[in-house]
Amino acid sequence: MGNTTESVDVNVDVTTAYNQWTQFESFPQFMDGVDEIRQLDATHTHWVTSIGGVKREFDATITEQHPDERVAWTTENGPTHAGVVTFHRLGDNETRVTAQMDIDPEGFAENVADKTGVISRRVKADMARFKEFIESRGGQETGAWRGDVARPDA
Repeated sequence: MGNTTESVDVNVDVTTAYNQWTQFESFPQFMDGVDEIRQLDATHTHWVTSIGGVKREFDATITEQHPDERVAWTTENGPTHAGVVTFHRLGDNETRVTAQMDIDPEGFAENVADKTGVISRRVKADMARFKEFIESRGGQETGAWRGDVARPDA
């Protein structure tokens, strides 16, 4: 299983950065290869991706979520991956957003992408596009979900 950690500092307050990240249906606007995400309920999403000519659909479950702090997830079917995005206040209008992901590549192309760093570079580019997306909106998020989801073993 491969893992990657990427961070970006965004010039918005921590609440705005967090609120935007909870708008999963907006991910295709800044995540390369993500065609669609549907929020099924408070803790379930359905993803459609097209990466390297391979189209996949899968469901993911939010396993932990705390406003202005973190969002964690794991896939339920399809490609195996899990991760957490954390939000750290650096100043009144500056937030560090860090994505940590564990990915179990499927197939030859995904294994090569993992071993050659393509996946890490893709995540880094997605984080840079998130920065551009939220900052270009003048620090205005497209929505917010402020619910709390406790860790399953908490």
